Amino acid sequence: MYDVPDQSGKLIVVTGANSGTGKEAAKRLAAAGARVVMAVRTVAKGEAARDEILAAHPDAQLEVRRIDLADLDSVREFAEKLTADEPQLDVLINNAGVMIPPRRFTTKDGFELQFGSNFLGPFALTVQLLPLLLRTPGARVSTMSSGAANRGQIQFDDLQWEQRYRRTAAYAQSKLADLMMSNQLAKLATDRGWHLLSNAAHPGYTRTNLQTAGAALGAEQPPLLMRLFMRYNPIPKQDVEIGTEPLLYAATSPDAGHGAYYGPSGLFGLVGPTKLTNQPTRALDEQTNARLWSVAEQLTGVKVA
Repeated sequence: MYDVPDQSGKLIVVTGANSGTGKEAAKRLAAAGARVVMAVRTVAKGEAARDEILAAHPDAQLEVRRIDLADLDSVREFAEKLTADEPQLDVLINNAGVMIPPRRFTTKDGFELQFGSNFLGPFALTVQLLPLLLRTPGARVSTMSSGAANRGQIQFDDLQWEQRYRRTAAYAQSKLADLMMSNQLAKLATDRGWHLLSNAAHPGYTRTNLQTAGAALGAEQPPLLMRLFMRYNPIPKQDVEIGTEPLLYAATSPDAGHGAYYGPSGLFGLVGPTKLTNQPTRALDEQTNARLWSVAEQLTGVKVA
C-alpha cells in the first residue's frame, strides 16, 4: 500500500469524492492530515461519504461542497466561493467522471455528457482555480485519466458526437482530452515560470460504481449484460484501495514528476502497484494539446489570464 506523506496544513480539493477512487482519496488524504474539500454533485451523498470517513478517522477535516461538472455555472460558483473563502489551495484532484452512458446525453450547456463532464468541466474548474493555486508554493493539479485514453482520438470536426454517437469512443476521447489537458497545463507552467506541478494518473481496472453508474443513466439499473460482465468477466481487476494509489502518488509523492503519468504496474496496466507509465502518442503532440486547450477556452468561455 502507498503510504501518503504527511499532508498537515494542506488544503486539497477532490472532485467526485462521494464514491470510488474519489472517496478513497479523500479518506487517505484526510487521514494524512490534509483538510479536504469533497466536491460532489449530490450533497447528501457527499455527507454520507464524509460521515463514513469520520467514523474511521474522527479527527479528519472534511468539508462537503457542491459542484456539478456538467454545469459551467455550477463550476464557476464553486470556484468563486472557494477563492473567496480560502487564501490558497495546495492540490486540485480532478477525479470525477461519467463512463459509457447508453445513449447520447448532453450537459446543461449542450455538450456531449462525457466530453462535458470529464473534460470541459474539469478544464473550467482548473483554470478558474489557477489564481488560488498559483498563490500556493508547490501547488499541484493531478488529473484522473484512464487506460481508455490509449484508444482515444480527438474528433475536432465532431467533438460533441452529433453525427454518430459511439459511447466507448466518446469516453476514450474524453479521457485522452484529460491527459492532454494535464500535459498542456504542465507546459504552460514551465513556459510561464509558475511554481505549479501538473500530472495525471489512471486506475487500471478498478472495481468502482463508475462503469455501472454510467450504463444505468436513464434507467433504474444497468442492463443485465453489463451487470453480468462486471461480475463474471475474467479480466484482472483490483479493489479501490489499490486502484486509487496512482492518483494519490501523483498528488502527494515528493518524487512525482511534472507532466508525468502514473498507473498500475501489473498485467497490461490493469492492476498492481503504481509506476510511471507511458502516455499514448496522441497525448504528447504539443500542437494538438495547445489546439485542444484553445478549443476548450472557446467552448467554456474560461481563459488563462
